[in-house]
Amino acid sequence: MPTDLRGKVAKSVNEGGPRVGASVRRRRRALDLTLAGLADRTGLSAPFLSQIENDRARPSMRSLQRIADALDTTAVQLFAAAGGRKAVDVVRAGPPETTEDGDGGVRPLVRGHQRLHALEFTGSHDWDRAFTHRNDEIMYVVAGRAEVEAGGEHHVLEAGDTLYCAGGVAHRWRVLDAGTRVLLVGIAEHIEVSPDA
Repeated sequence: MPTDLRGKVAKSVNEGGPRVGASVRRRRRALDLTLAGLADRTGLSAPFLSQIENDRARPSMRSLQRIADALDTTAVQLFAAAGGRKAVDVVRAGPPETTEDGDGGVRPLVRGHQRLHALEFTGSHDWDRAFTHRNDEIMYVVAGRAEVEAGGEHHVLEAGDTLYCAGGVAHRWRVLDAGTRVLLVGIAEHIEVSPDA
């Protein structure tokens, strides 16, 4: 393939990015919810939710988490439901998904319904929201610094630091420096992992 054509293909793949609209719509319909009902549950407008479902708008992670909560699921599961399962998949380097409110970005590093999830976060992150996942997860700080509260303990992570969080442990985090990049990798929620005795 000629170099200029290869560049155009890579650019179109990166610009296309992951879309969650179809997975939000499927989940909403599975719960027999109208757009107005989802708007009531999330505090987001029905027209904005319609734009998300039709991939004309990309929600911030904060908005996507509100949508996921209202749909009794997680943002990670909505990302995963956006694609099928592949034995091999390459995710090209590129900027995180931009959001409507400039609230930071997220870039899925693993696409589709896989056995693990991996996300790259840049920009701010909602400290007020705590997460509890069924399965284990690690956080790796690529650049900058992040503050994490996990299992009742506070940690400041710097570039190159990793935090392991066992399934069921409540945790929350926020960035401390501009330009911070955080990777989160964990076992997918749809995988049943039994704890060791």
